[in-house]
Amino acid sequence: MARDLAEIQADGVLRHLGVPYANFVSQYVEGNKVNHSGLDIELMQNFAEHIGVKYEFVPAQWTNVFGMLTGRNGQFIDNKVVYSSPEPIVGDIIANGLTILDWRRELVDFSDDYFPSAVWLVARTESELNPIKPSDSLFDDIRMVRELLKDRDILAMKQSCLDPDLYDLEGAQANVILPAKQLQLNEMVPFLLNIEAEATLLDVADSLIAIEKWPNKIKVIGPISEDQKMAIGFRKDSPQLRAAFNEYLKQIRADGSYNRLVKKYYPTVFHYYQDYFETATLGSSQ
Repeated sequence: MARDLAEIQADGVLRHLGVPYANFVSQYVEGNKVNHSGLDIELMQNFAEHIGVKYEFVPAQWTNVFGMLTGRNGQFIDNKVVYSSPEPIVGDIIANGLTILDWRRELVDFSDDYFPSAVWLVARTESELNPIKPSDSLFDDIRMVRELLKDRDILAMKQSCLDPDLYDLEGAQANVILPAKQLQLNEMVPFLLNIEAEATLLDVADSLIAIEKWPNKIKVIGPISEDQKMAIGFRKDSPQLRAAFNEYLKQIRADGSYNRLVKKYYPTVFHYYQDYFETATLGSSQ
């Protein structure tokens, strides 16, 4: 049975699937209890209140979150989506800084975008790799970074926005290193600093946090991807829930409360993406 806005309101609870990631979904232990906070936690709590239901957080991992939402998991393997066996649906919405990627569109419908992103190459400070001199062309900047990758040990992570297959690191002749155990994306820099790899793929959200946390230990070399966007993920049979969220997002962008929420968790993002947040606010108020 489909579970769209009406069914969720009748049930009285919105089940938020979240993977711990950067300041979108942060996980911390208090006594014997695991708590969660972050931009997407507050955003979903507020949205649940907006549609008149209670909020419930359902923890997930990158490797299983789509199955928990849709009832059939899909993973990006050999440049295509490979599906697993049917499984129980345990959530209504994915919100954890989910990057809009073509293969993910096969699995879910995305909301309007709400956060800018891109994937950068980030190196250890002592690396011989030097930051590129940005040109007027993002395409040329990416090409310059790719030319630096040959025979370099580059850390990446499958099934995420840092999947090496998305950016053809093999074609750039990089020596791709994949963590032996599953990491959270915010563990990539600590992992980099503790192993012999020279650099890692890292998206904007994690890069902003890492630069503040390890200012003298890492450096941004340049872009690996074109500009990307993040959005909320919905089942394809939940169009009314998606429409309700898009309307809510438009409302909080227009009244300024969304930018205040972003500033709480990502104060430095406005320095890099001021136009994105200004345009979103202006566009919503017209």
